[in-house]
Amino acid sequence: MRKRISPGRVVAWAYLVIVLVVTIFPFYWIVRTALSNNYAMATDPSSLVPVDVTVGAFKRALGLASPAEAAAQGGSAASIDLLSALRNSIVYAVLLTVCTVFFSALAAFAFARLRWKGRNALFAVLLTALMVPQVLTLLPNFVLIKDLGLLNSFGGMILPTAFFSAFNIFFLRQFMLGLSNEVEEAAIIDGAGPLRVCFRIVLPMSAAPIATLGLLTFINTWNDYLWPLLVTNDDTVRPLTLALAVFKQSSPQAALDWAGLMAATLVAALPMLLLFVAFGRRLVNSIGFTGLK
Repeated sequence: MRKRISPGRVVAWAYLVIVLVVTIFPFYWIVRTALSNNYAMATDPSSLVPVDVTVGAFKRALGLASPAEAAAQGGSAASIDLLSALRNSIVYAVLLTVCTVFFSALAAFAFARLRWKGRNALFAVLLTALMVPQVLTLLPNFVLIKDLGLLNSFGGMILPTAFFSAFNIFFLRQFMLGLSNEVEEAAIIDGAGPLRVCFRIVLPMSAAPIATLGLLTFINTWNDYLWPLLVTNDDTVRPLTLALAVFKQSSPQAALDWAGLMAATLVAALPMLLLFVAFGRRLVNSIGFTGLK
């Protein structure tokens, strides 16, 4: 028997379609602009399809186009050292993700599974860090990194947030509070200490939320712009986000190379899009398991 199509169902589907279009359209516009010729695009800026389709913008972004080819398509001779910037972003994101997740997991275990005086009071103080805007910590962190002589280094980019993240600790603690006590109590009876319980029992049982937290941290770090901008000005450590800004500002002509910029942006965003496609369901499920709303 076929289900009746109710007005509420029609409205719900229409709403979902609108949200889907609004969400996906910016990505489509990036692809459309990246595949367009800059000169031709200026003659029909409202076209929904690429204007005078070409891959010249990707060649300019990757430094594969000659100055003559770039000029013929309305672009510039500016380019990005993509491999260097990609390496820097990978090193920055991986190191910060590993450090943050590891120390957050240890702190979450202490708050969720151990009993010690002042635990709840200290956790309440930790939660107040969630209400402190990040911009208020930029200047003190910058002064600290400068005094330590870590400007223009991966250590300078990683150090301020490598050992503490209030959200990460809260995220993992919420999951660990719901773990069964039987296995842990049996291990303690067999003589296991807190560290062995943590690394052999609790952390393996928390693999799903830890993986989700790692994914979230990696994505946020990959997209980070303001902090690397403050502490780096050298191509040897500059991540992709800053390389895109340099590419935008390096055009010698008055008109911005929109096609080249969108092509470079698409190349930089592609790894994150693939991560979302591959691990999106796990991300949603793990956030639901933690009780976060």
